[in-house]
Amino acid sequence: MTSQAEPSELPGVTKDDERPLAAPVAEQPPRFTPEGRIGSEGKVLNVFSHGMLVIWGLLVTMPLLWAVMSSLKTDKEIFTSPWGLPSALHFDNWSRAWSKSNIGDFFFNTVLVVGCSLVGTMLLGAMAAYVLARFEFPGKRVLYFMFVGGMSFPIILALVPLFFVMKNMSLLNTFHGLVLVYIAYSLPFTVFFLTSFFKTLPTSVAEAALIDGASHTRTFFQVMLPMAKPGLISVGIFNFLGQWNQYMLPTVLNTDEDKRVLTQGLVQLAASQQYKGDWSALFAGLVLAMLPVLAAYIVFQRQVQTGLTAGALK
Repeated sequence: MTSQAEPSELPGVTKDDERPLAAPVAEQPPRFTPEGRIGSEGKVLNVFSHGMLVIWGLLVTMPLLWAVMSSLKTDKEIFTSPWGLPSALHFDNWSRAWSKSNIGDFFFNTVLVVGCSLVGTMLLGAMAAYVLARFEFPGKRVLYFMFVGGMSFPIILALVPLFFVMKNMSLLNTFHGLVLVYIAYSLPFTVFFLTSFFKTLPTSVAEAALIDGASHTRTFFQVMLPMAKPGLISVGIFNFLGQWNQYMLPTVLNTDEDKRVLTQGLVQLAASQQYKGDWSALFAGLVLAMLPVLAAYIVFQRQVQTGLTAGALK
């Protein structure tokens, strides 16, 4: 029998030729993954949202900057170059608006009314919200929805009956009457906001205080109220803005010229200007009215954001 020759022994065949040949790999086309599509859409959306924020920021800040520039100009510069920078900084416009235009008197009247009403609103609103959030009693839901319904009631519908109620109680043209109206006007939103906030606070701390012998009043003022500080600051800022800029209520309920608030004084000053008045003093008074609002938000900006997101984070 003859033996079969090995491949390496065949003439013209080497050992390298004995290796198996790899199959040719076809070139695959690039795949379009959903991750890439989502990433590109996210970038486009991010650019679009930032662009809209920039536009919105310009729409808000440009009128403020224009008012500040106009308050530092002369009356001639306001009409001849309304969009130009002032040739010199005329801070005497501010002093003239404060003294001669009685902006200072209107300012102090507003501080008195808003300060008292803000304290009363926060105290009564926090107490009512704490009871609605922590205790169970008959008629709780009815009382809560009455506060909520107060937010949807237009204030203009209540002006006529409110006027006669204030007149019968001898509260017209008085600071304390205006304070009571401001408190009643701001309570629905305050109770609605703080009720949801008190529900997010842990009950174990209040229970521990009650076990240690603290009364409900002491537990509220010394334990729960400090824990609700972010929410109190947030709703306090909103109440301050609403009460500081309130115009309709004092116009109807406060007609005494010596007790007018800042919004009434600015409208009176603007109405007396016509086309030949002291326009630089008018813009100076407008800036003086805006400064407390801007200062309050700048100082408490972080607390407002914390209070608005505390409920979601907890």
